[in-house]
Amino acid sequence: MVNKTPIAVVWFKRDLRSSDHAALAAAVATGPPVLPLYIIEPDYWREPDTSTRQFEFIRESLVELREELAKLGQPLIVRQGGVVATLVRLNQRHKISALFAHEETGNDWTYARDKAVIAWVRKAAVPFSEFAQNGVIRRISTRDGWAARWDRTMAEPPTPVPVLRPLADAGIEIDIGQIPIAQDVGLADDFCPGRQTGGRREALIQLGKFLTVTGLPYRRAMSSPSEGALRCSRISAHLAYGTLSIREVTQAAIARLNELKGEPSPDAAQWRASMVSFLSRLHWRDHFMQKLEDQTSIEFQPLHPAMRGKQGILGTNEALAAWQTGTTGVPFVDACMRSLIQTGWLNFRMRAMLVSFASHLLDAPWRQSGLHLARQFTDYEPGIHWSQMQMQSGLTGINTIRIYNPIKQGLEHDADGAFIRKWVPELRDAPTAFLHDPWMDMGLIDTRPTNYPAPVIHVATAMRAARERLHAPRKTKAFHEASDAIQTKHGSRKAGLKQTDKIQFAKRQAAAAKRTAKIKTADVQIDLFRLLS
Repeated sequence: MVNKTPIAVVWFKRDLRSSDHAALAAAVATGPPVLPLYIIEPDYWREPDTSTRQFEFIRESLVELREELAKLGQPLIVRQGGVVATLVRLNQRHKISALFAHEETGNDWTYARDKAVIAWVRKAAVPFSEFAQNGVIRRISTRDGWAARWDRTMAEPPTPVPVLRPLADAGIEIDIGQIPIAQDVGLADDFCPGRQTGGRREALIQLGKFLTVTGLPYRRAMSSPSEGALRCSRISAHLAYGTLSIREVTQAAIARLNELKGEPSPDAAQWRASMVSFLSRLHWRDHFMQKLEDQTSIEFQPLHPAMRGKQGILGTNEALAAWQTGTTGVPFVDACMRSLIQTGWLNFRMRAMLVSFASHLLDAPWRQSGLHLARQFTDYEPGIHWSQMQMQSGLTGINTIRIYNPIKQGLEHDADGAFIRKWVPELRDAPTAFLHDPWMDMGLIDTRPTNYPAPVIHVATAMRAARERLHAPRKTKAFHEASDAIQTKHGSRKAGLKQTDKIQFAKRQAAAAKRTAKIKTADVQIDLFRLLS
């Protein structure tokens, strides 16, 4: 039955909440009845960076969002199929007076879909309003002033929750639609027993617990995979799919920091340090997303031209498969990967170590390892993920190359071996002294486990080769000139000197050190800054 009563459609994407929702509030303010719409796109879920664990988190969030919106007056409408086809059908049965949505910095597939939607609304003469939901700025001309704009955006009052008029009150009868399960969109079963639960209720509980109970040692504990799982905020998936807005979280953390200023307890200083560190990471989150917003090719192509075609040449499929399944024979690497597979989450440092191991020590193709990790992360956020894949793989030309030693990381962040023993049960009975590199030492005491694989690489040898391979392209003037252009486009304005300036500064430091060595005596203090001036 056709009903041409005008409706304003709010297209939900990575913004599964009613609070601080600019698109929803703006649609309500226009006057016509509002149809809140979420479209499950089977083609998206066939992309190589998507997974069942992500879908299930979204599904749980949709169930709760439908309840939220029903209390406000109109439950969420869910459809399955292509976005343009769905909008065409709605416009035929009703009259879409306007379309409202939040901007999304997604993968290349969603970027193409968004362009198709824009083409359709222009052809159909449907007004389309998009709103920023974080600090990412669309069509930005320069990074100058970005940080100040981010601060201003986060300081703005959250958008109030609007009241919705039921569509039935306007004589519009519409099936709200079923929220499908993963198998309905062609997704396979996914063994992830420790996956976080979706929905705003869980998000608020987790945020409140972090700000008042678990976050005390956050600054110290975030580097440990075991402590990080308990002490980090654990709201990354909620930010990725928008059950919380980053402005809500930022303002809550600032409020907690202000509360702590007058707190006399012995723990107050540690709490304040943790809150400051947490706020800086919220800022960094949007900083990295801005990179993909500005240059979509980051998902596919190394940022620095000199690194294109230079990586993933020597690696083997067998070594990459071992890394993907947590069977490399390097215990701490395997423990981190197995933990990720079964929980959908891993702390930042260990994510970086996994990327470093694949890209540097195995010389695996960064795009291939990146797709595997994307599927494992419940909190997969394309802008952060692909920016970090490039950064940790040494492809940006503007960041320090970090080649993590997995044995050293294990000794530092799992000294007693509890994390390894939990996730690599083959080594449960191994002596702690030999736990982090059993292929080297356990043979000496004849207790090497027969069901744990030999290492796919020799760590020290692979690290030396990686250093030579990664630093070789950086010795040319052309490399650093290209790095300067990348820094201008993508770099933080707090990052300091350009690459060419850093080289000159380093040369001046070296010359100063030589002069100091010649004239320094036990009785004379040399002012390094005077020598450099």
